[in-house]
Amino acid sequence: MTFADRLAQAVKRDGPLCVGIDPRVDMLPKAFTPDAGGVEAFCLKVLELVRPYCGVVKPQAAFFEQLGVPGFAAMQAVMKRAKELGFVTILDAKRGDIASTAQAYAEAAFETWNADCLTVNPYLGRDSVKPFLTVARQAMPQRGLFVLVRTSNPGGGMFQNLNCDGRPLYRHVAAEVAKWNDEQLGECGLGDVGAVVGATNPKELVELREAMPRVWFLVPGYGAQGGTAADAKVAYLSNGLGAVVNSSRGVVFPFKPDDTGWEAKVIAAAKKAQAELKP
Repeated sequence: MTFADRLAQAVKRDGPLCVGIDPRVDMLPKAFTPDAGGVEAFCLKVLELVRPYCGVVKPQAAFFEQLGVPGFAAMQAVMKRAKELGFVTILDAKRGDIASTAQAYAEAAFETWNADCLTVNPYLGRDSVKPFLTVARQAMPQRGLFVLVRTSNPGGGMFQNLNCDGRPLYRHVAAEVAKWNDEQLGECGLGDVGAVVGATNPKELVELREAMPRVWFLVPGYGAQGGTAADAKVAYLSNGLGAVVNSSRGVVFPFKPDDTGWEAKVIAAAKKAQAELKP
């Protein structure tokens, strides 16, 4: 089964919510130690709490990496448990390099961490993306990529909106992503090379959905960053597929560290997001 079809299965079953696992040490409940052990225990609990409300999770590598070697062990435990619980996993590391370095990053994501998908920065061009494509497509089961196209951060337009040959730069990136994606389509009609397009840019999201009808979208910016469910839903196709919508802080940290009922607040936030994002 292709990555696109596995992702389609998850979205059909649980809806388009993707929960971002961003374990900020300073925001952990007081019951957890502010170290790699506490981060691991907290993340494992969050996975269990949100499982009824989403089928996709996106661990952010940076929050594990900053904890050093123990942080890597924690990330491995979280990735392993996520797979055991049936999640599709997106490793958010935004890798981008060339030749053997890109190959090593790809093998780390899909073999060492066993991620289903990896976020990739295309700034270095086709030869920087090709090793990721090759490793992802040779893996069993096959894996996928989400390529940065139009990001949700306030400064994203500094380069992404630059006029190049009469079009903004992000449209050129989108065109290449669509080509790479069309090289391998699943039975769901979508491919294995997705695009990261923020809900904080709803007009551009509409424009890119029209330009990339066979591309999965990973939509950040919903919730804590200000994007609404209505903003995000313009990324959906008519059949309800086509996008996974990420919420990190809004679902994982809807509480203060000294709240004793934090688990119930995580469940309520996940349930609310699932309902809001229902196609």
